[in-house]
Amino acid sequence: MRGKEVTFLTVSLILAVVLGGFLGELVGSFLPQGAVKTLFEKNVQFGFEQLTVDVYAIRFTIGLMFKINFVSLLAVIFVIVYFRYWYF
Repeated sequence: MRGKEVTFLTVSLILAVVLGGFLGELVGSFLPQGAVKTLFEKNVQFGFEQLTVDVYAIRFTIGLMFKINFVSLLAVIFVIVYFRYWYF
C-alpha cells in the first residue's frame, strides 16, 4: 500500500468508529426496552483514566479512553472488507 492509501484507511477506520458509535447511540435511544436496545447501547470502555499534573503555574491533564459499541464494530468490519475488496 502506498502512503495515500494508508492515510485513507486510517481516516476511514477512525470515521467508522466515530460514526458507528454515534449511530448506535442514536438508534438505541429510539428502541423500546429489551435485548436489541441493550445490544445497541452497551459499550466497552478501555484506555487510561485522566492524569492531572498540577505544577504551580501550569496544570495539564492527560487521558485516553476508547468507547466501542456493536455498531462501531460493524462499521470497522465493513471498512476492512471494503478495503480488502478494492485495494488488495
